[in-house]
Formats: sequence, structure tokens, C-alpha cells
Amino acid sequence: MQTARQIEIVEAALSLINETGIQGLTIKNLSKKIGISEPAIYRHYENKVEILVAVLDSFSNFMGNIKANVEKQSGSLSQIEAMFSAFFKAFYENPSLVAVIFSEELFRNEPRLSDKTSEIINRNIEFLSDVIRKGAQQGDIRTDVPANHLAIMVMGTLRLYVKNWQLTGAGFNLKVEGEKLIRSVIILISK
Repeated sequence: MQTARQIEIVEAALSLINETGIQGLTIKNLSKKIGISEPAIYRHYENKVEILVAVLDSFSNFMGNIKANVEKQSGSLSQIEAMFSAFFKAFYENPSLVAVIFSEELFRNEPRLSDKTSEIINRNIEFLSDVIRKGAQQGDIRTDVPANHLAIMVMGTLRLYVKNWQLTGAGFNLKVEGEKLIRSVIILISK
């Protein structure tokens, strides 16, 4: 369980990443943003990697909430739509998450971050694969492509679309255009 100060540090880190990019996330910049000393930050987190792990943990917890809401939807296609709508909404409202979640250069040399990100990706693919398998059993989703392959294709589509949104400086409304993309994906995977 995070303390109030740890939550404040994570939120400030996300805000700083949003303003300056991942390169601007330093303990010095973070301490200035919050208005506390650098040693005060080190009392809560050992280093920048620990802060980024906490950001990823927050995203992972958020994903747990999305999955709980998705499971309430009836029908696999509705569940997939709900899942991706929630993703697009989260990234639209918190663009700094995109900079963290999709930052290959950040994770390349930091095994803890790459392992944590890989764990999140794999859990999402497993969850989506299960939804797709159930949909296939119910006759809603095609069965000529393995469920895990469809899940990877759908997740890859989401990732590419969100990354393009980020690279264009949020050049389009991710929530609105994302809904259109979801409908196209549903057409592709439907039986």
C-alpha cells in the first residue's frame, strides 16, 4: 500500500513526463515540481526506477479495474469494446502513461522495468485471449485463427494506434477515433 506522499510522487512523475517527456523525469526536477527536497524523495523511493515501477504498478492496478468492469459486460464482443474504450479513455486523459508504457528505450537497459512491462502485456494478452476463446465458443468470434494470435493482433493494433496518436502530438481525438477503430477490429474478428 502506497503512502500519500508516494502517490503524490507518482502523480507528479506522470505530470512531469507529460510536460517534459521521459528524459525530463529526474529526481531533481521531481523535487522541484513537488516542492520538497531530493532527500525527501529518496526516503520514499530508492531511485527513478523505483518510481517508474510504482507508475507501472498503478497502471497494472488500473488494468485490474478495467478487467472487472469488462467482465460485467454480456458477450465477448461487448467485452472487447469495453476494454478498448477504457484503454483509449485512459490514454487520452493521461498521455504521460503512453510515454511510460510504450517507452522501449527506457526499458531496454532496465530489466525491472522491462520485466514489469512484459508482465502487464502478457496478462492483457491472456485476458483478451480468454475473452476471444469464449466468444469463439459462443459463435461470435472467428475460429480459423488461434485466440492468442487474434489477441496479439488486436493488442498490436491498439499499441500502434496509441503510439501514432502520441507521435502526432495528440493530433486527433483518441477517444472518438479509437471507437471507430474498435468497430473495425470487431468486424475483423467477428464470425
